[in-house]
Amino acid sequence: MEMKEDSNTNKGVALFEQQEIRKEWHNERWYFAVVDIVAALTQSDNPQVYWRVFKKRLLDEGSNETVTKCNALKMITKDGKKRLTDAADLETVFRIIQSIPSPKAEPLKIWLAHIAIERINEIQDPELAVNRAKEIYERKGYPKSWIDKRLRGINVRNTLTDEWKERGVKAGNEFAILTDEIYKGAFEMTAKEYKEFKSVDRENNLRDHMGDMELILTMLGEATTTELTKTRDSKGLPKLSADAADGGAVAGRTRKDIEKQTGKKVANKRNFRGEEGPSLDEPKLLPQKPLDVSPKAHHYDN
Repeated sequence: MEMKEDSNTNKGVALFEQQEIRKEWHNERWYFAVVDIVAALTQSDNPQVYWRVFKKRLLDEGSNETVTKCNALKMITKDGKKRLTDAADLETVFRIIQSIPSPKAEPLKIWLAHIAIERINEIQDPELAVNRAKEIYERKGYPKSWIDKRLRGINVRNTLTDEWKERGVKAGNEFAILTDEIYKGAFEMTAKEYKEFKSVDRENNLRDHMGDMELILTMLGEATTTELTKTRDSKGLPKLSADAADGGAVAGRTRKDIEKQTGKKVANKRNFRGEEGPSLDEPKLLPQKPLDVSPKAHHYDN
């Protein structure tokens, strides 16, 4: 069994016998792209059409519940864009598997159950997710010293976003707004601008392309923001935005002092290139999904 993992949103792709199965953590459970399940079972040249016809047959036979339990979730398509696709939780996927005759049904059931159990175990013991993330980063060629900083940064990030949630911030766009305030204070760029500066694709995680000093300053900005928010007992987006701006500014002043002392810019265009590790030039970024390094899927981590 081979798996690809991603990070921060718990969105990803798993491999079943070289067949990609898209998955997304939603409402505290895994949802799998139904058309990918169909493709793995049937080896159809056009699994979308197969699923469309099969779905109609289920409705005609009165299996409305199975069809209605398939939620439309946005998942990455082959063109790199997010599009709505039918997705089902483990129970519903099992029902679909039982309805499609295939010699691969039983191995696929076992594979899906393994993924679900692994995820549940990681929620109960987050250290398992951290260890798995460490192994994935190591396989991708990141140095141990960088991995340690990255994982520490995830903990700092989660502490901050937990604080935001408790103080009335909604995950998603509001997390992005606050994160941008920190980035602007620390690096004078929003997350989007920083990605463009480093030639990082939209679907990749910016922090997976930061160097040591960039990661450290990001942690400083977020840790300071957390402390300011607690000290000021801030609530609501406007006040938390002010905290984020002030926290980012602390990191920004530190960055400027480092640059003055070293004569080098901290923010640079270097990014992570495939399996070759942190590059010292300005390479073209190879396609690379973010890694799923934390059980807190809702935490915006760019």
